[in-house]
Amino acid sequence: MVSTGHPQRRCILTGGLLTSAALITGCSSKSTESRNQAVVATPSVSASPTASPHSPWPAFARLMEGNKRWVNGTLQHPDRDPARRQFVAAEQHPYGVILSCIDSRVPPELLFDTGLGDLYVLRTGGQVVGPVVTGSVEYGPLTSGTPLIVVLGHQRCGAIKAAYTALKDGKELPGNLDAISSALKPAYEETAKGKHSDPVDAMIRIHTKQTSAALRSNNDLAPMVRKGDLAVVSAYYSLDTGQVEVLTGAPSS
Repeated sequence: MVSTGHPQRRCILTGGLLTSAALITGCSSKSTESRNQAVVATPSVSASPTASPHSPWPAFARLMEGNKRWVNGTLQHPDRDPARRQFVAAEQHPYGVILSCIDSRVPPELLFDTGLGDLYVLRTGGQVVGPVVTGSVEYGPLTSGTPLIVVLGHQRCGAIKAAYTALKDGKELPGNLDAISSALKPAYEETAKGKHSDPVDAMIRIHTKQTSAALRSNNDLAPMVRKGDLAVVSAYYSLDTGQVEVLTGAPSS
């Protein structure tokens, strides 16, 4: 806490001139240190929270710019402060829906360097879908005009690797994990038609593209896609580099 009294006078009363000078310096240093600590402890507040884009291309461009910062290590951590929290408290207008895997190494908010209120995020094993998941993906576009959906597969997906092995060997996975395997069967069958140096990685990409195609042709979402109000993108995240590779569906500028 910064002193409001007279540190020099108090220091002189304690002894000789040299001692006083030393104490004056010490008091001044402590006061400066206290002020510096107070500055450090003060949270940064955005002057004006960032507005959300309302069409597919600006939304897509913002996501990809954020991923570039993630790859390069130049993160901005935008809109993660009390001002943003207050700004979105009453209502939200996310500009993107991300359907990704539950993998702990693939957090969409980090790898796209986004802030509070920017994204609807859904995460399932192998980013598989069902009626509830599909309804959740539809929520943003249908209720608030969210202009972008990204289905994000990723390198070395454990769920898809387990499903590939189980389906290839004709075995069931334990518990409800077998439901994930069943949902991934179309991707497995498509993968099995070709020759791949890494069939699991091929299946990851195939499944991601199949899922985005199904959402793009969804009875409720397709009209928005045709009008250009919504883009449904399939993408692949590299654990090694941090880079997001677009597979299909990128909107035009």
